[in-house]
Amino acid sequence: MEGLHPMMSRSSVGNGKQTGVASQAHRDLMANIESRKGLVGIVGLGYVGLPLARTFCGSGFSVLGLDVDPKKVEQLNKGRSYIKHIPSSLIRGLVREKQFSATSNPKDLRRCSAILICVPTPLTKTRDPDMSYVERTAEMLSKHIQKGQLIVLESTTYPGTTRELILPILEKSGLKVEKDFYLAYSPEREDPGRTNFTTETIPKVVGGIGPKSLKAAVALYGAAISKAVAVSSCEVAECSKILENVYRCVNIAMINEVKMLLDRMDIDVWEVVRAASTKPFGFQPFYPGPGLGGHCIPIDPFYLTWRARQFDMSTRFIELSGEINAQMPAYVIHRLMDALNSVKKSLNGAKVLVLGLAYKKDVDDIRESPSIELIEMLQEKGAKVDYNDPHVPTTHKQREHNLRLRSKPLTERMIAGYDCVLIATDHSDYDYAWIVKHAQLIIDTRNATASCRNHRKKIFKA
Repeated sequence: MEGLHPMMSRSSVGNGKQTGVASQAHRDLMANIESRKGLVGIVGLGYVGLPLARTFCGSGFSVLGLDVDPKKVEQLNKGRSYIKHIPSSLIRGLVREKQFSATSNPKDLRRCSAILICVPTPLTKTRDPDMSYVERTAEMLSKHIQKGQLIVLESTTYPGTTRELILPILEKSGLKVEKDFYLAYSPEREDPGRTNFTTETIPKVVGGIGPKSLKAAVALYGAAISKAVAVSSCEVAECSKILENVYRCVNIAMINEVKMLLDRMDIDVWEVVRAASTKPFGFQPFYPGPGLGGHCIPIDPFYLTWRARQFDMSTRFIELSGEINAQMPAYVIHRLMDALNSVKKSLNGAKVLVLGLAYKKDVDDIRESPSIELIEMLQEKGAKVDYNDPHVPTTHKQREHNLRLRSKPLTERMIAGYDCVLIATDHSDYDYAWIVKHAQLIIDTRNATASCRNHRKKIFKA
């Protein structure tokens, strides 16, 4: 931990002759972390930032959250949560105890000992990294950064972002890293809906721009999270998160391709996976679906693809996996059309109910959800589409989508009135036997109806 990473130049981490003031600044920062008296600032109060705020508050820190959305700030300061797995009662208690507050004023961050950046890193339409949120945040911080502060980027990104993009912007302030302020990268590992692991219990990978930055960042996360895993550089930490998601992307693409083949062979891929999973070594099950959703797997691997092109390399596994996963919504529509044809109906003019708008079961997160694309594709082909999701009562405007729909209540008569019910998300709240009983036709993309053996003739797997 004490040595410099090969990619660190002496100029990028100060001149090595630390002044007494700088040493005192680092000692003060460490003391504020160890005593939990330092205020933790979190920029971006979404699915990553808000759980992180809860975690630091739970370990005894006070947290100041900053978000550009004034509605979010107002809701939080009134003790109202807009994320399902963060209860409003918890936010109310933290606000009442003055342990948490939210703001839209970046000047307030000057009071913080540490500032954690949790802003979006989407892709452009050409699958290039959209770093505008990160850049704007860094520019904002460069105007307000104070001596002795620790800045940590948590947003998933390509290797080199912290050193090549964030650092030069922050040093516009006239302050020098490792001398006047400290900079690190620690990738978020949030998984909404998961109950066996939480923000507090998932180990936190931490890479610093230099040894002082790493020491401070490890101390900060170690005070709030069960395990902080120190690595030799920001680049290693940045790449570790992308590797996690490339691994999942490639394996999901593999099982999706196998599924499409086994459908033609009239073999149940779900039974095949169950059988293979009985091997106690050498196999990890992955499951097919209607497409990739969430912020991580559909997006993050292409940050590495983009970076690879700058080193004159192609990432063929990632590109091929992306192609396979991207075609799954179209495959589902094709299977749905076949199912309608089997009962002499056309998709054009058909009434279709989509069950589940969230990208995965039992959450309210619709980021990159394949359900959105499925609904738009069905509408383009002339179908009349409604949806039901117990966790998403109404749609909201997204960067590239605006469905303007409300969740329809489920009744026997309503379900029977649709030509087809498409199960896109397998929420636990659904009574699948009851749904299958009253539906005319079922398209099941999640194997949710596996136990409904009495109605096999009207269930199509997709």
